[in-house]
Amino acid sequence: MGKSGGVIDTETAVRVAVAVAREQGLRVEEPTVLKDSYNVRVHLRPAPVVARVPTVTALARPRPEEVLRRELDIVSFLDERGFPVVPPSPRADPGPHVRDGVAVSFFTHVRIDPERAVTAEDVGRALAGLHEALRSYPGELPVYGPVLDEPARLLDLLEPGLRPHETARLRDEHAALAAALPRAGLRPVHGDAHPGNLLPTEDGLLWNDFEECMAAPAGWDLAVMRDTRQADGRAAVAAYGADPDDPGLEVYRRARRLQAVLWQLAKGLRSPGYMGAGREALREWLRA
Repeated sequence: MGKSGGVIDTETAVRVAVAVAREQGLRVEEPTVLKDSYNVRVHLRPAPVVARVPTVTALARPRPEEVLRRELDIVSFLDERGFPVVPPSPRADPGPHVRDGVAVSFFTHVRIDPERAVTAEDVGRALAGLHEALRSYPGELPVYGPVLDEPARLLDLLEPGLRPHETARLRDEHAALAAALPRAGLRPVHGDAHPGNLLPTEDGLLWNDFEECMAAPAGWDLAVMRDTRQADGRAAVAAYGADPDDPGLEVYRRARRLQAVLWQLAKGLRSPGYMGAGREALREWLRA
């Protein structure tokens, strides 16, 4: 198996990560997949380094290495200022590197503290701190890129496998959201600010996974947090200092639901076993 039609399998992701790591002088004896979902993350044991390889996400990103480069720049900016994030690896050039059309970046491996639970209040307060730290980020960020541009590419990719009425509903919603999403109050936001991206480690709570960082109102991150299933989202928004019942969050919640459905369907393109879950998510979205 390998890379075919833009789909990168796990074996290829690991092979490229290991090859590039060894070129960087890292000793890799037991590569261990930590997560295989929309990206593959590989602990390059015994090196304290984690490789990140876009797989499903590469389907909607013409140049995945540009997203990795932006993520590394943002994380480096925060780390240099002492803000708690999972930092790029100092053991090698963090990248991004591209080998055989596959992009890879390197981050520091952090140890999860199994005794530390992440509460809704933790997430809300941590997001408020992150937003404040990101205010001074000087780099250019895509305006709603992961919310509008990537879903548009996914719609084109998914259309052959969808029924005409499904495609029409999805495209109509995308167009409506493109017109409705506010263009005032744009600022750097995390983009995927749910509790799973705030890691309880031996060094404290560390923000992770900035690949969807973009320019948008703070309401985007609050809507993501409000609708999480990993904690009490309403309590998290309140701990941030916002109103979880603010009607202004609804447009972001709609956009997040559309984004989620399209990515779940895209996951089935790489792993057919997930297509059933994607179709069910689409049916639920259509009923709602």
